[in-house]
Amino acid sequence: MNRIDTPAALRREPRCRRYAPVAVAAALLLAAGCSSKEAAPPTVVSVQAATATEQPVTEQITGDAVLAPLAQAAIVPKVTAPVAKYFIQRGSRVKAGELLATLENKDLTAAAMDAGGAYAEAQASYQSAVKATIPESTQKAELDEEQAKTALDLQQKIYDARKSLFAQGAIPERDVQTAHAALVQAQSAYDIAQKHLASERAVNRAAAMESAKGQLESAEGKYKGAQAMVNYTEIRSPISGVVTERPLFPGETAAAGTPLLTVMDTSALIAKTHLPQSEVQQMKVGSDASVAVPGMDEPAKGTVSLISPALDPGSTTVEVWVRVPNAKGELRAGTPVHVSIAGRSFPHALVVPAGAVVTASSGKTMVLVVDAGSVAHQRVVQTGITSGSGDDAVVQIVSGLKAGEQVVSVGAYALDDGTKVKVVTAAEADQDADKPSAAKSGGDD
Repeated sequence: MNRIDTPAALRREPRCRRYAPVAVAAALLLAAGCSSKEAAPPTVVSVQAATATEQPVTEQITGDAVLAPLAQAAIVPKVTAPVAKYFIQRGSRVKAGELLATLENKDLTAAAMDAGGAYAEAQASYQSAVKATIPESTQKAELDEEQAKTALDLQQKIYDARKSLFAQGAIPERDVQTAHAALVQAQSAYDIAQKHLASERAVNRAAAMESAKGQLESAEGKYKGAQAMVNYTEIRSPISGVVTERPLFPGETAAAGTPLLTVMDTSALIAKTHLPQSEVQQMKVGSDASVAVPGMDEPAKGTVSLISPALDPGSTTVEVWVRVPNAKGELRAGTPVHVSIAGRSFPHALVVPAGAVVTASSGKTMVLVVDAGSVAHQRVVQTGITSGSGDDAVVQIVSGLKAGEQVVSVGAYALDDGTKVKVVTAAEADQDADKPSAAKSGGDD
């Protein structure tokens, strides 16, 4: 009975009891596998590194600007008249004083001829007055004065003679009195002649000369005014440069006060930028500068030509001009550019690539120094000026680093302190980036 019941009892046991040894064995195998993975070597991060070196550096003060011409003239006609002819096209290079266009001027030419005739007549009248009319009047006054003096002398002799005869009793007193009256009349006539001559010389002659001169100058002014109106129809360039605007065609009416042509001197251009006062304090007129122009591989060289002596009231910044030579005409006015101006210089500065300097979440500035065991350690540093731009930019390290120490230059961002690193070249880093993800994983699958 027991022999028969024993197998049946075994068949009625729960499955969990029958498979418990198998589960334990599987758990042991799984634990063994996990422990093997935890024992894997630490991850090595590929980075690029650079050595901290001493070299001369110059601070670069940057800002955005717009190129402006060295000089510009919007030529405005002073008379309203149709355009008769152009002697230039847009883009033509012209010199100062060169004739650019003419306006219709037949009516103005006729008016100038009329004024010229009146001027010639006034010149003739002036010469006649100076050489004939005025001298003749003066000569007549001189002659009248001489005649009056002669008559006075004669009457004086007659009076003296009769007075002597009266004293001798040869003539009556009446004759003496008659001679005395005639002498008084002669004296009065002589005095009047003298005053007339003096007035003629001092006043009348000068007034007549001024009157004749005034008439001549009036006629001359009218003639020159009419001639100027004719000259205004000849449009000439006040500066040397390039014609940039020519809005009208021949035959269209040019209105006085409206620009007819625009000439720009682009032999050199001015990049005008606004910078903070603290940065401007580090530069001076003549400082070297470079101007990055869109579409040009290399920046154009220039110099600081002006530093405004006053702050802009709106932005509280200082306007700075950078003069850029443009002999070949490669640069164009109105182009937005990026200006970089040389500021402070240090002949022996400890520098690292700009990419090696990172800012931690705490706000501290640091670099990752690679030790002899290829382990990157974070180190807080104090930075100075930044020199250069793009991949060539370097940062001055004032404290916290020594010359010859190796720092992570590419890949320092988000790298933990104590990370094992492998220093590679830029070419090797590019090759690693081009490898497929499967190859990078090392066949873990």
